[in-house]
Amino acid sequence: MNAAMTERLAEIAREAEQRGHGGKTAYLKEQAQALGISLATLHRKLEAVVLKPSRKRRADAGKSALSHEEAQTISTLVMETMRKNGKRLTTVGAAVEILRANGEINACRVDEETGEITKLSDSTIVRALRKYRLHPDQLLQPEPVTRLKSEHPNQWWQIDPSLCVLYYLPRNGKDTGLRVAGYEEFYKNKPGNLKKIELDRVWRYTGTDHTSGTICVRYYFGGETSANLCDFFIYMMQAKAETAKDPIRGVPKNVMLDPGSANTSAAFKNLCKALDVHVQINKPGNPRAKGQVEKANDVVETAFESSLKLVEVHSIDELNGLAERWMRYYNGTKTHSRHGVTRYQAWNKIKPEQLILPPPAEYCRELAVSAPKEAKVSPELEIRFGGRVYSVKNIPGVMVGQKLLVAKNPWDETGARIATWDAQGNEIWQTVTAIEFDGFGFREGAALMGVEYKPAADTPAQQARKEQEKLAMGADTLAEAEAKRKAKVVPFGGRIDPYKHQEDTLAARNTLYIERQGSQMDYNRMEVAEQVLSKVEVAKLLKPRIEAAGGDWKQAVALITKQYPDGVAASQLEAVFNQLKTAGRLKLHKTG
Repeated sequence: MNAAMTERLAEIAREAEQRGHGGKTAYLKEQAQALGISLATLHRKLEAVVLKPSRKRRADAGKSALSHEEAQTISTLVMETMRKNGKRLTTVGAAVEILRANGEINACRVDEETGEITKLSDSTIVRALRKYRLHPDQLLQPEPVTRLKSEHPNQWWQIDPSLCVLYYLPRNGKDTGLRVAGYEEFYKNKPGNLKKIELDRVWRYTGTDHTSGTICVRYYFGGETSANLCDFFIYMMQAKAETAKDPIRGVPKNVMLDPGSANTSAAFKNLCKALDVHVQINKPGNPRAKGQVEKANDVVETAFESSLKLVEVHSIDELNGLAERWMRYYNGTKTHSRHGVTRYQAWNKIKPEQLILPPPAEYCRELAVSAPKEAKVSPELEIRFGGRVYSVKNIPGVMVGQKLLVAKNPWDETGARIATWDAQGNEIWQTVTAIEFDGFGFREGAALMGVEYKPAADTPAQQARKEQEKLAMGADTLAEAEAKRKAKVVPFGGRIDPYKHQEDTLAARNTLYIERQGSQMDYNRMEVAEQVLSKVEVAKLLKPRIEAAGGDWKQAVALITKQYPDGVAASQLEAVFNQLKTAGRLKLHKTG
């Protein structure tokens, strides 16, 4: 509208208001006809230029005839009769009728002038429930969530096992092909059919790095077990076959899981405790806590498993091979919406001090089945653990005869770790190294007889005994205490009557009770022997490395056969390689 039309409409509005009731409609019809528009169009134009007075708020606005207590009772009955899937079996109207019949509520309005009582309608009650925020629709809304962040890759991992919805392995003779489970044959309401393939179902273990969003997936038989969980966790930590294309590896600071039996098993706890990994077990029924890995499971199903129907897979290893290729493709090419780069590009921003490389996979498996054990401190302030001897002189407050909690050191196959506690009661693991022995079985670093004297430092027990000696003799120095002891001075200067308490006790009571003491139960412990590699296994591991370094494998075999006829311990494999690499006859050298 132009300015002239706006001014004309304002004049028409003022004149119509002055005409009053009865003459207003006729006047507006005349003006609409003069302007060449309909009466309805004129009304719309007048609304656009005339400011209407605001409607007066009712005096009882915001108030409800239904009390909060009655609204709470109605809402509680509706919620109590609801199924676990959220289906409501009792409507608000039905709940009101039941509660009125039982005298639990009135749900009525009383006219203050006439005293007439009127029952509230169902619609009024529903409005009141919403006003009090007690309507089931409001109560069933998801709980508020807090957005969480992590500071760097490998700080937080999330792991979640789930059943692979597409495939199972029907073992029948030589037939080991993975096939699609037919809907008609294995419909969920036919538990008998599902029972037939229970042990052959394929389980998917999915893990994510929270910061980068990197997805790892691997498939297993046998269900949600401790062995499968440990194997998958070790797989995530170990360097992959093609590190340049598949870089994720290392020990995480924390790992988050659901409270399943395998997740809380001793084997998984042993592994994480040995590697200093904090295990966060989520509250039951709280899938949002690890929503990232839940979403990753959906990504794997839609982006990877949906295509398996188009190929023929013959074994679980082949399935995992396809999964690894998909991981390299998806993590390396798909841009993440949060940080704007691919998942592997984001993970590769990890700093050297944040990338803690794990021990070899086999040693990690040993850690999983090697629980910490107790070892008694000898008079030499030493302990025996795992067939080796360790000095514990540097452990704060250690005493002879004390039992220390000892575990394997994940970063040193010949070392160990001792559990200690700080002033706040926090558990701290202190590293100790094995004592070396010479050819005669003497400890390296021991004092040479007739030449050296290396007194051991006082233990807390020894220090306490010296202070007690001075206190008992009433002396300021140990020499003075020793002199009084030789002179047969009575301890505490004779001030203490050792029998006075008996007289006092017998005078006060007739019966004495002594506290019963129990005996400490020994803990069950398991020893794990170190693996010895055969010559064939050594050849598999070292031949590619020797040849890659330009060495002569035949000469290396001759040297291995001569020096290691009984095989090589797994912990010595790297030392054997270094020996072969530096042997003059092999003339190993790096090319390129």
